[in-house]
Amino acid sequence: MNSRALLRSSVSRRLLRPVADLIDQRIERQVRSALKRTTGAAAGGGDTERLTREVDRLRHRLLSFELLVGPHGRRNSRILAGAPLERLYGEVAALADDRDAAERNVAAAYRLLVALESLGVGRIAGGTMNICGKLATVPLLDPPNDDILEIGTLYGMFSAGLLRMMERDGRSPDLTIVDPFAGIQLQPGTGEAADPTGAPVDEHAVRTNLALAGAAGTAARIRRGYSEEPETRAAVSDRRYGVIVVDGDHSAGGVAQDLQWAEEIAAPGAVVVLDDYGDAQWPGIKEALDGHLKGETRFTYLGKAAHSAYLRAS
Repeated sequence: MNSRALLRSSVSRRLLRPVADLIDQRIERQVRSALKRTTGAAAGGGDTERLTREVDRLRHRLLSFELLVGPHGRRNSRILAGAPLERLYGEVAALADDRDAAERNVAAAYRLLVALESLGVGRIAGGTMNICGKLATVPLLDPPNDDILEIGTLYGMFSAGLLRMMERDGRSPDLTIVDPFAGIQLQPGTGEAADPTGAPVDEHAVRTNLALAGAAGTAARIRRGYSEEPETRAAVSDRRYGVIVVDGDHSAGGVAQDLQWAEEIAAPGAVVVLDDYGDAQWPGIKEALDGHLKGETRFTYLGKAAHSAYLRAS
């Protein structure tokens, strides 16, 4: 079954509703019903036992939702909470100046995230709000062209999602990826541990996931190498990109180099997304961007949503 069929199936539509709200509603109905039955009855009677059985049954059902959207095998839970979701709506709306469009795109991004991780190899790196924010916001910022560069892709699953979100907006995206494909996720200062999904980080996995996005995914251009390497840059600097996603080396020096390169290859009006900006785990990212914006630059800071900074090139 392909990703579009999955999203349209009746089973998926039921499962992909906001999980936390669904569980809360079911428990509330069951408890209310049980309390009505126990009104006037002695404590510890048959109704209490029946309530216990109903709560146990709901817990068993929750196991299925946990397997679908919980942290098992992917590190980050995909279960939604009301306050972070509401905050994301506001942040995306502030960037796009359109609350209705923000809610629509965030909802579509969430469904797409769960579908891709259900069908794909590996996972999308990052928290749920961070991923949904990027997928939702980029199309709403109306990039000047459909050429996309992603610096650092892990399993390529985020790129597959971004292609689909751009196509939902009537665009014809053309994707280029730069990544070393080292077999694991590389970051300075972190251990070289296997991914929690158990899947190797390699080009084959990326191609498999990009295929979930259809023709645009299979046509994607992939360059193996580090973004600071002159030969890597030369190979993909043949165009001016409308979207540049900077998600490679998270050190201050690495981010500074990627931002300087982005200055050279961003089309006028391009959208530049800097992932993990303001995340306490990666202080070098904020340090690099804040320093970059103090110098001579084409970039204007548009704002931030869920630990991603958005820039516009002049």
